[in-house]
This record gives sequence, C-alpha cells and structure tokens, in this order.
Amino acid sequence: MKTRRIYSTPNLAAAQAALAAAHEAGIDRDSLSLIARSDIEMEAVPDDLREAHTDTIPAALRGAAGGGAAGLLAGLAAVAIPPLGITLAGAGIMAAVGALVGSWSSALMGATVPDPVRRRFEEEIEAGRILLVIDAEDEALPRAEAAVLRAGAAPMPYDAPSAVS
Repeated sequence: MKTRRIYSTPNLAAAQAALAAAHEAGIDRDSLSLIARSDIEMEAVPDDLREAHTDTIPAALRGAAGGGAAGLLAGLAAVAIPPLGITLAGAGIMAAVGALVGSWSSALMGATVPDPVRRRFEEEIEAGRILLVIDAEDEALPRAEAAVLRAGAAPMPYDAPSAVS
C-alpha cells in the first residue's frame, strides 16, 4: 500500500533538491509531485510534476459507490414489485447505470473542489512555499524521508493512505 507524505520547501531550488533526493533514494518520478501557488506552478514547475488541482478522481469513485448502491437498491425494489417485470439482471443494469450517473455527477462536482492537500495547506502555498508530495510504498518511505530532510525540506503533518496505486 502506498502512503502519502508532504514536505514543505521555501523555494523552487530547495524543492528541486528535495525532489532529486527522493528520486535518488529510490522513489519513482511518477510518485513525486509538487504543489505551489498558481503563479509559481505556471512559470517553474514542469507539467508532469504538478499535483492535480481538484478532487475529481476521488469524487468520481465516491459517486460510483453511492450511485451503484442507490441503483442496486432501486433495482431490487423494482424486482419486488411483480407488475414492473424487472428481473435480477435488470436490477444489475440499474446498479451499473446508477454507478455511471453517480461517477459522472460526482466528478463534475469534484472538479470544482480543491484536492485535500491544497485545502489543508492553503496558507503554506499562498505564502509562496512549495510542497513536495511523495506517494510511495511504506518500506521505501523512511529512506526517502531521510534524504528529503537532508535536502532541507520540512515534514508537514500529513500521513495518509494514497489514492494513487
């Protein structure tokens, strides 16, 4: 399982040094990203290192679960009413349609909500600090953390399972 850790750096040079240290410690480049104020990101952070700005994917997953459950319940209720003529296969189709509609509508809503890291560390980001996000396997994190701290990054109070796998 991957865990997400966040580190704060005072400027782009320090962020790049911490990023390189994490990479040298064995963290894949795909598991590393940077979060900064929008003007800093646009000018200095490469596209492949930018963290997603919104909560779209987690919202879509939550919507699929909620919509699928609602569709399944509606389908099972329809099966219980014989005049409707809905079979168990029809209930399954209703669950699938519910999951699709739930994903779509939740993803649209999630696109307007900043991701959890941006929400939690909004003051740090607005102050011009650059956050390094590491999504790595639990056994690789101690080695990476030591390297990132030696490079001058400061750990932030964030340690959560990662949605990225």
